[in-house]
Amino acid sequence: MDDQELGFKAGDVIEVMDATNREWWWGRVADGEGWFPASFVRLRVNQDEPADNYEAPRAGAGETEDSIPEAQSCKDQMRTNVINEILSTERDYIKHLRDICEGYVRQCRKREDMFSEEQLRTIFGNIEDIYRCQKAFVKALEQKFNTERPHLSELGACFLEHQADFQIYSEYCNNHPNACVELSRLTKLSKYVYFFEACRLLQRMIDISLDGFLLTPVQKICKYPLQLAELLKYTHPQHRDFKNVEAALHAMKNVAQLINERKRRLENIDKIAQWQSSIEDWEGEDLLVRSSELIYSGELTRVTQPQAKSQQRMFFLFDRQLIYCKKDLLRRDVLYYKGRLDMDDLEVVDVEDGKDRDLHVSVKNAFRLYCGATGDSHLLCARKPEQKQRWLKAFAREREQVRLDQETGFSITELQRKQAMLNASKQQATGKPKAVGRPGYLTRHKHPPLPASRPQQQVLVLAEPRRKPSNFWHSISRLAPFRK
Repeated sequence: MDDQELGFKAGDVIEVMDATNREWWWGRVADGEGWFPASFVRLRVNQDEPADNYEAPRAGAGETEDSIPEAQSCKDQMRTNVINEILSTERDYIKHLRDICEGYVRQCRKREDMFSEEQLRTIFGNIEDIYRCQKAFVKALEQKFNTERPHLSELGACFLEHQADFQIYSEYCNNHPNACVELSRLTKLSKYVYFFEACRLLQRMIDISLDGFLLTPVQKICKYPLQLAELLKYTHPQHRDFKNVEAALHAMKNVAQLINERKRRLENIDKIAQWQSSIEDWEGEDLLVRSSELIYSGELTRVTQPQAKSQQRMFFLFDRQLIYCKKDLLRRDVLYYKGRLDMDDLEVVDVEDGKDRDLHVSVKNAFRLYCGATGDSHLLCARKPEQKQRWLKAFAREREQVRLDQETGFSITELQRKQAMLNASKQQATGKPKAVGRPGYLTRHKHPPLPASRPQQQVLVLAEPRRKPSNFWHSISRLAPFRK
């Protein structure tokens, strides 16, 4: 960071010294003072809130029982503050979404000479769907609000009732990088700059560029767990809303995790497309038509009929299909496509060591894939028992992955698939893979005394799922001709 930027960790409390700039505030923590992005923090619900390690007073030596109701009253007031903050931010957010839909989307639709429907879908995604869902959500929150005794309001049930609706944010978050690219392209032309500024002024919106407004839904979905955690903190275990708030916090963390997982999956489709383009003699439909995730890969011996001929093949287990390839005899890093198996029609059967009754040959570390539709079977052998067990577990994970995708409705759109294949073909034409740089949020930027650019942040870090590191792409670099 720059010398005049303020470093801090999650959970730090920053004293704001100067907030005159909308995007960068001057603040102070124990280690010093400096500029920091306003969008990276949130104001404390109560500026007089005690420290996290503060404990409510209990009756004891030198204390009276009167201190207990007083402490409870303080906690009720804190809960009221959190509830008021949730309702206030939701109303502000609804106005924000309405301004975008009425001030930008509606005006853009009137200018067919400037925007196609495809461009509008790219720029705004499904923000109108989000607006409709949020209006229903705010209405439900207001119905649960207890005006006379706000601390008794039961908001947890509202989050549980609408948790499925929040999944539409996944589509928006996944599309947001495309929106930024398209806006960057359009704003190089002065007529689009003037048009977007006219939209903002007509709607009387604050002085922020359109890409700044479109970032808000991405940030919003990740703030819900923070707000619910704060609400749970000041909810007594005997409160009627306690269990609902606890369940709602868990549910909204899961929503954030689902969005992160979908984002990761979509980021992988370019790698899968590049891998397919590197395979020689590819046949049939593109891998991305049915698959979006590599589950496992490795070398197996394929025993085929009628003479029990054995073949060494490289197998790649994706969701819904198993691809197998042959290594080039001279260039071992080159793979030739040899076939695929539809996992939806296959049953995986563990085979004991010994003589196989169908092929009449002795096998070891083997398993069989049965195709129910055709009656065909495929006998595969691993080199070691532990390798066989890893494959059996991988087949189980593949079925679980397919089930989860069906439950959550995850799929790759035709546009995303075509774009990934187009990128892969362009890369193949240049003869070298596209360079992979550091993520934007890890890149260090130098700022003047007051940073002039709008701060960008990684907004999907909440509840990031922990995944075991995969050695697949490391292996592919040795097995497939990414470098020509």
